[in-house]
Amino acid sequence: MTALPPGFLDQARVIVGEADVLTDADAIAPYLVETRGLHQGRAEAVFRPRSTAEVAALARLAHGAGVPFLAIGGNTGLVGGGVPFGGIVISLARLNHIRAVDPANATMTLEAGVILQNVQDAARKAGFLFPLSLGSEGSCTIGGNISTNAGGTGVLRYGNTRDLVLGLEVVMPDGAVLNGLGGLRKDNSGYDLKHLFIGSEGTLGIVTAAVVKLFPLPRSRVTAFAGASSVHKIVDLFERLRAVAGERLTTFEFLPRFGLELVLRHAAKTRDPLSSAHLTYAMVELTSPEVDAPLEDLLAEVLETALEAEEIEDATIAASEAQAGDFWRLRELLAECQKFEGGSIKHDVSVPISAVADFVAETSLACEAEMPGIRVCAFGHIGDGNIHFNLSQPVGMEKQAFLAQWHHFNTLVHDAVHARGGSIAAEHGVGLNKRDELLAYKDPVALALMVRIKQALDPQNLLNPGKVVRIGNDLPMFTPGN
Repeated sequence: MTALPPGFLDQARVIVGEADVLTDADAIAPYLVETRGLHQGRAEAVFRPRSTAEVAALARLAHGAGVPFLAIGGNTGLVGGGVPFGGIVISLARLNHIRAVDPANATMTLEAGVILQNVQDAARKAGFLFPLSLGSEGSCTIGGNISTNAGGTGVLRYGNTRDLVLGLEVVMPDGAVLNGLGGLRKDNSGYDLKHLFIGSEGTLGIVTAAVVKLFPLPRSRVTAFAGASSVHKIVDLFERLRAVAGERLTTFEFLPRFGLELVLRHAAKTRDPLSSAHLTYAMVELTSPEVDAPLEDLLAEVLETALEAEEIEDATIAASEAQAGDFWRLRELLAECQKFEGGSIKHDVSVPISAVADFVAETSLACEAEMPGIRVCAFGHIGDGNIHFNLSQPVGMEKQAFLAQWHHFNTLVHDAVHARGGSIAAEHGVGLNKRDELLAYKDPVALALMVRIKQALDPQNLLNPGKVVRIGNDLPMFTPGN
């Protein structure tokens, strides 16, 4: 890593102020790692601008000096996309203002550093719902959500982040600012440029502000937990419920018995919702903007029919908001509780809903045959085909020996995904971890177009280099622990 050019830091201090230029190793350290700790990054300095104008000025400075740079929000990424490997980091945490709420247009204009939970709260205060919801919502930022096209638990009804964004303000790699905050639902005046940046993981531009859609606030809600003998049965329940509930079906999550046991074992104040154990479970939620909508009656009728059809073995409907919250905790704590079981090889994949059950069942057997004692923890958003196909190490196995099999199991799982027409990167993104695997699974024409777009917008390859697509030899292939 080369040092910054002479005078670079002095010019940066003029832009953001002395206090917001961090060069001390301890101050920089939190910006160099992600949640899973798979990478140890490095950077010369971290800058904390307070406005789009300051971000643009920093981008112009870095671009003119040939210094690599990347923007970071809540630093909750999982695939290495937010880890710097040289150059500088631009933290967007202080761009945290909600600029406007437009009730008639049902939109909110806000800056990239606003924490997702604060977006939800501001929408609720205005009498609306912002439906993006995920486990890290208390710390992730809307800019990061946009740059990764975050999914979460509401995709079934409301779509991914891409479906929630109407406009963007973006600082380009050379410091130019794209002003696209009109908030229009219809605009065919040329290419819809915002979609270049949504899901681009900060490699094409830095999102500094956005206009997002708001929705009617749910006035009725019912949540249920059901147990079944197989994922195939759970998919049958989903199809039955979708046909009856339609858009009222907001959430349909699934988790295995092993996953539930992890939470019950490691998380305080949790209990099994059902009286006996089942191989797999579904957590279902229906909502409606109508007051006192008969959702519980509808859900009870569907569950009773599913019991008679032997699609499920048992089910319970939450009797209160508190009990519904308990159901949600079981699902939300699953990934965190996996940490207590040693090493975990994680896969964030998607397949057509019609292929979910066969994929989970057959790929689980294949992994177990490869390594006796391996513990499959497949869970996720069955309503949109997104499975977190995680593998926990066998009991008693040394963690690093298990993680050394990372690429072997990635190939096994991702081959199975590809064979079913799926994607190896569902909602966590590509980052560095999956960049080189795309060569085996992504359409070559699509890959070539991605490279051409990157080169057209960032010809010097300075903005978050080495992520999503590989330009030259900018970063080596990902190896766990590097």
